Amino acid sequence: MNNNDKSQITSGRKNRPLNSPAFSAAWGRVLGLALLVLSAMPSYAGARPVLDHDTRTAKFSRDLQQRAAGANGMVTVIVQYRQMPNSSSFRTMQMGGAAIKSRLHTIRAVTMRVPVSMLAVLAKDPNVAYITPDRPVSLTSANEDYTTAVEADVAAAQFAQDGTGVGVAIIDSGVADHADLHDSSGASRVVYSQSFVAGDTTTPDKYGHGTHVAGLIGGTGASSGTGNGYHARYAGVAPNVNIINLRVLDQNGSGTDSQVIAAIQQAIALQSTYNIRVINMSLGRPVFESYTLDPVCQAVESAWQAGIVVVVAAGNRGRDNSMGTHGFATIGAPANDPAVITVGATRTMNTATRVDDAIASYSSKGPTLIDHLVKPDLVAPGNRLVSLRAAGSTLDKNYSQFEVAPVSGTAKYFRLSGTSMATPLVSGAVALMLQQDPSLTPDQVKARLMKTAWKGFNQYASSVDDLGNAYSNQYDIFTYGAGYLDIDAALNNTDLATGVALSPTAVYNSTNGTVSLVNTTSVVWGSTSVVWGATSVVWGNSVVWGASTITGTSVVWGSTSVVWGATSVSGFSVVWGATSTTVSPMGAFSDGDDGEN
Repeated sequence: MNNNDKSQITSGRKNRPLNSPAFSAAWGRVLGLALLVLSAMPSYAGARPVLDHDTRTAKFSRDLQQRAAGANGMVTVIVQYRQMPNSSSFRTMQMGGAAIKSRLHTIRAVTMRVPVSMLAVLAKDPNVAYITPDRPVSLTSANEDYTTAVEADVAAAQFAQDGTGVGVAIIDSGVADHADLHDSSGASRVVYSQSFVAGDTTTPDKYGHGTHVAGLIGGTGASSGTGNGYHARYAGVAPNVNIINLRVLDQNGSGTDSQVIAAIQQAIALQSTYNIRVINMSLGRPVFESYTLDPVCQAVESAWQAGIVVVVAAGNRGRDNSMGTHGFATIGAPANDPAVITVGATRTMNTATRVDDAIASYSSKGPTLIDHLVKPDLVAPGNRLVSLRAAGSTLDKNYSQFEVAPVSGTAKYFRLSGTSMATPLVSGAVALMLQQDPSLTPDQVKARLMKTAWKGFNQYASSVDDLGNAYSNQYDIFTYGAGYLDIDAALNNTDLATGVALSPTAVYNSTNGTVSLVNTTSVVWGSTSVVWGATSVVWGNSVVWGASTITGTSVVWGSTSVVWGATSVSGFSVVWGATSTTVSPMGAFSDGDDGEN
């Protein structure tokens, strides 16, 4: 999670429409009054951190006073407030050079990286109670460990699978060389690299996204752990897979349909050479036509038909209420294709149990535009995950505060959030399944993952983004799909589905205002046999769903049964008829937004 513009995946927070009334109302005023605000703000560049004795004694810890003395650069601090500042106050601080890192609501505090010269201004703020440096012990608290949430630790203890022999094609911004992507002999496990970026034949990661994804799939964690000065070990799900680096995104995290399609084609061409069984696509763009016409969707279906499991990020537009849908119908392409495994993102809440985990508010929700497919297919942790750092990349340079450094020495890891981070966890799980049983077809893999997904979420969840805006979500089929990735359960399952595992279609009945699910049969390779049968087996029959069959508004929408059941609802026409009118490039589904609390 960490995304300046999760809706468009371009630089700048201004393009992301949020469903927070406070943010929506304030942001328009900020755009119009930006120059006025800037001119009225204190000048920090030339100021000196001169503090009177009473201010130092009352508001500064001793080690912060020592650190700030004579310094001219940036310092990361924890500012405790008498009352939590509002969004407008945070934006004013950001315009003055502050980078807001996280909010600690239980102690009414904020972690931020500020110019040293800004400390004097903070100290004079009557709402500020106390300021301390962000001490090294707090570094580990920012990372959300996914291993227990998806039962990866249990699976690792029970099974010998580590992805050996399986090739995973990463279609992304490139993969930088990193010790965690080497094998036991020191050789790189990035066995093939090619760039499809126009005018740039280089294959290392200039944006810093693909390397992070690669680490979550197949990093060994060799550079982390207590022996390397880290408090934790940051390893991927399948730490011995071979990686095929197909670079399609430039230094800004943007690309084109044609570049992505060319990369998919190359993955198919190299399938037998490198045993490519998985394609990871932590990228996407808005939906402009049916998946049956979308060229990128057709390309992923070709890979699926060729025997490659395609895992795609759902998108980061779950907060988007610009069309009155409250984040529904925001799944991107090619995640809107019924064949692929579409992945949403959760928050682990920094606990070792998954029972308190919840959806990340930015995670895109279904049904898909035009085709009304049930997406995402499942969810996995994606908020504030630590993985490999691509030193000198765009993300690394612009968001150095997200570097995760050892007690001493250079940072080897980086923190990012988004459905981009959830997707590689599923790709890694797929690699383990295919190492265990190479005969599995893509449809069998998808069906098994969805059937074994954990379905024990709480009915409602709330979260706060990095601007202080609050969001609420309910546990429904278009938010969580079939449930939470459970690697141990998937590896223990031996079911072999027959037919295709296409995501079903949501159908609106205008006569009685209900929504039902039907099996999708329009596939390019002709088969109409669908594996789901009794949908309650795959999607569960808990009280949250409302019944043992996925039919009717009470099942689909929980307690808000009329959200899409009446044409009077503002988002109705968008969900059931509209297409995207926003032009944006194919892009990564993660950038510099630091997720949420």
